[in-house]
Amino acid sequence: MEGITRRAFIQTTGTAAASTLIAGSVTGQMLQRERMRVALVGTGVRGTGMWGRSLVRQYSDVVEFVGLCDINPGRLAYAKEYIGVDCPVFTDFEAMMEAGRPDTVIVTTVDSTHHQYIVRAMELGCNVVTEKPMTTDAEKCQAILDTQARTRKDLVVTFNYRYSPHRQRMKALLMEDRIGRVTSVDFHWYLDVYHGADYFRRWHGKEQFGGTLFVHKSTHHFDLLNWWLESEPEEVFAYGELEYYGHNGPFRHTHCRGCPHKDDCWHYTDITRSDRLINLYVNHEHHDGYLRDGCVWSDEINIYDKMAAQIRYANGVQVSYSCTTYSPYEGYRIAFNGTRGRMEAWVKERQPWEAEPYDEIRVTDNFGDTELIQVPHGGGGHGGGDQRLRDRIFRDPDAPDPYRQAAGSRDGAMSILIGVAARESVKSGEPVRIASLTSLKPRAVRP
Repeated sequence: MEGITRRAFIQTTGTAAASTLIAGSVTGQMLQRERMRVALVGTGVRGTGMWGRSLVRQYSDVVEFVGLCDINPGRLAYAKEYIGVDCPVFTDFEAMMEAGRPDTVIVTTVDSTHHQYIVRAMELGCNVVTEKPMTTDAEKCQAILDTQARTRKDLVVTFNYRYSPHRQRMKALLMEDRIGRVTSVDFHWYLDVYHGADYFRRWHGKEQFGGTLFVHKSTHHFDLLNWWLESEPEEVFAYGELEYYGHNGPFRHTHCRGCPHKDDCWHYTDITRSDRLINLYVNHEHHDGYLRDGCVWSDEINIYDKMAAQIRYANGVQVSYSCTTYSPYEGYRIAFNGTRGRMEAWVKERQPWEAEPYDEIRVTDNFGDTELIQVPHGGGGHGGGDQRLRDRIFRDPDAPDPYRQAAGSRDGAMSILIGVAARESVKSGEPVRIASLTSLKPRAVRP
């Protein structure tokens, strides 16, 4: 059993009997007592918070940090202090892997580099937990799939939206066929002028780093669709434009600090009001030149700020999707049209002073009545999804999963491939078939 996790053993045997057997065995008990040896690569806001400090404070009985890695030594030093660990820190990933000997690597680097660390970690015998998106293009996706097939290591993609109570309730209603067979979906996401603008200040505004928001942001939304519909995408046709941020601005500067136009710019932000952002980024710009408060009007911005896509699923469902990044409010509208009725929701985010302590789901029967279902907010980030996701990964990975919320490499691939296909469709003006992108062939029923 040396080097084999309880979860890997169960997956290898592939039987419920094996799961029951090992859970009651001495070996199973020993494995349960051992702490997971974790290494974190990428110590930005997400890495140090969601996957750093939170793990130390809530999961130290089951998780042990054996290394932190980042290309910026200044940010790395602060991250160690902020997270609250005493493990070694490294600017070289290979050195960390050799010294720390982790069994699990958490990847929270710039999106376009995810594949490098995922592939190498699996080659070195580690399981991987990666932030979404799994990667940013079809070639990198194929490299991850090939490596996992060869190494047979676990890969978890952290789709926290699946775990929020409101979205889980919608999933349950769909599983119960509350509106009959789903035939089409209307899904429209709105990023407000504060949160939306922030993507254009950061590295996300360059396609070479984030793959456009069709990949970085919309992968959340596409994964929800795949999960809700229990099917996989077959073809995508999309439009996208950059018509508000970037070169459309009336003036520009390198970044907000010291900007001569700050009194005239609606999007001016003072990063120095956040001690955490100062300590993570501002104090260490001299190491890598990264400006966390970059100009939203920069001519280097080359992604879309409005996006729309038509998605056809292998089970015949048609989806109309859009994302706007400069809305006066933040949230989304979604409607599932079925053979026996319609289920819809209008969810507001980032306006806690206006929000009710619950989200609603409206279900209307054909030739019948309307039912309003109130779902209380979950505590913590992403409507309670963050905490429930961490519990699933670190506290009890073998717990029952009746809503199939746990996400692996195929889930990660199918979500990004919608975004990749949409991006390519915008450029070519033609629909793009998912099967043409990687070796994965879409299935009518999600495997």
